[in-house]
Amino acid sequence: MTTHPDTTVQPIPTDRVHAAYQRIAETDRPEVWITLRDKADTLTDAATVQQRVAAGEWLPLAGLLVAVKDNIDVAGLPTTAACPDFVYTPDTTAAAVQRLIDAGAIILGKTNLDQFATGLVGTRSPYGAVRNANHPELISGGSSSGSAVAVALGIADLGIGTDTAGSGRVPAALNGIIGIKPTLGIIPTHGVVPACADYDALTVFAADLTTSATAAAIMAGPDPRDPRSRSWPADVALAAPEQPTLAIPAPANLTDLSVGYHDAFEQTIEACATAGFKIDTVDITVLLEAARLLYDGAIVVERYAAVGEFLATTPPSADPTVTAIITAARDTTGAGFAADLNSLVYARAAAADLLAGFDALLLPTTTEHPTLAAVAADPVTINTRMGTYTNFCNLLDLAAVAVPARPLPDGKPFGVMLVGPTFSDQVLIDLAARLTHTTAPLLVDHGVALAVFGAHLRGQPLHHQLDKLGARYLRDIRTSDAYRLTALATTPPKPGLIRTSPGRGASIQGELYQLSEAGLGRFLAVLPTPMALTSVELDDGSTVVGFTATHDATTAAIDITEHGSWTRYLAHRTAQRKDHH
Repeated sequence: MTTHPDTTVQPIPTDRVHAAYQRIAETDRPEVWITLRDKADTLTDAATVQQRVAAGEWLPLAGLLVAVKDNIDVAGLPTTAACPDFVYTPDTTAAAVQRLIDAGAIILGKTNLDQFATGLVGTRSPYGAVRNANHPELISGGSSSGSAVAVALGIADLGIGTDTAGSGRVPAALNGIIGIKPTLGIIPTHGVVPACADYDALTVFAADLTTSATAAAIMAGPDPRDPRSRSWPADVALAAPEQPTLAIPAPANLTDLSVGYHDAFEQTIEACATAGFKIDTVDITVLLEAARLLYDGAIVVERYAAVGEFLATTPPSADPTVTAIITAARDTTGAGFAADLNSLVYARAAAADLLAGFDALLLPTTTEHPTLAAVAADPVTINTRMGTYTNFCNLLDLAAVAVPARPLPDGKPFGVMLVGPTFSDQVLIDLAARLTHTTAPLLVDHGVALAVFGAHLRGQPLHHQLDKLGARYLRDIRTSDAYRLTALATTPPKPGLIRTSPGRGASIQGELYQLSEAGLGRFLAVLPTPMALTSVELDDGSTVVGFTATHDATTAAIDITEHGSWTRYLAHRTAQRKDHH
């Protein structure tokens, strides 16, 4: 099912460009950018977008400005990966970024990063350390530092980053914005300078959940140029359950947190409980141990495969910390790499078992918020701690969404992550919306529309079946006036919808859900007699799959068409019983 995502009033593209360059001048953060486009060129793109909109083209991202991490290709702009000696100018834009442009987004420029996307601090770059958006004495987080700060400063509407160890989440937490790290391969990595090709994910930063999810939905989908790219599976869950269950780490798993972060996380857990989340504690030691394989094991050889031979030539602009990390993998053996891959297989199975029965794992995004001076004095140890709760996600093929939580008492930001199984992205978005008290946007636009008119309505006894299948409520609906409604003699009571001639029935009220193809198949497989599914015409002229009943069952049933809906009939029947007594 294809629907247009909800969007707020869109900016006039040229006005948005003028505002962005004014903001760039006001903030005076040159270290954010490696290549900032000339304003005149950006205005030309904006004028083109305005013309497309004026011609009637629907552009969901019209006028939104994008900051692109400089390890992601944009045609005609140099790609450096924060290493000037590595520079090349691509002829083709990365597939995911091109999809944003096609949807009306405008590229502002290429942003600074920890060199070759190796780091979580945002300081490992010859273009300068990227300072935190609101606390310039603190780090911004990396490696997608520039993209995150461009969004947090209000310069860009969208920041595009990459995440192998946490680079699309740690900067979100440290700058108080949203960071979506989707399931591996859902957003193709065509046009990305690889860090660890098997564990790289393209990510989205935005100030709000709707903007970030809308962009991620547009970027998602396989591309033939990326053999690792993936489609949503036929059984993907399209909504979080109405009563979600969160796993939280055991106290022994939280010892790396600073005191302030520990207190803030406890407050977030309390807020989740107050909001109706069911919460249970689990020991995540197996996840934390798996995380060490990314840098301390043989997996780091993938970084050497990407740029190790280039760094071995000792280019002058190479960052010494990054060079040491990557070139240290030069002597990794094939046997060692195979052993770590085998360890990951067992870790993935253990993670699946650990998180079974939970809708998500709630974690602090990172451990602390260090100063630039502290990282300069100890560039490795602090960076390692920063990835405590992020490093394992891609190794174990998990999805994650990072959101701001209650700030610390001194006003500095604090963020948490919702982590879930492969392809649980929409569930995580829904839970993130509840956590941030916002409307849940649609990330996974996939599946079949299903109309229900009776026992599967919200508040009715069989609604739990849709909830369990991850069905997503879309809206209230009405049929055309070609239907009659009957009360069937079933347990529990259900109505039977009957097609008649146009104008000879009534418009019957129901609810419309979106359900995965496999979910619909499972639903149909257990559908009891006399119920059936058929094509139902709505009052707007569209048709959807909806409930009906066999002819023999409806012939003997009570006609309740006059009530216009099953719930009004039930209310009428209840009132009659009260009057009788």
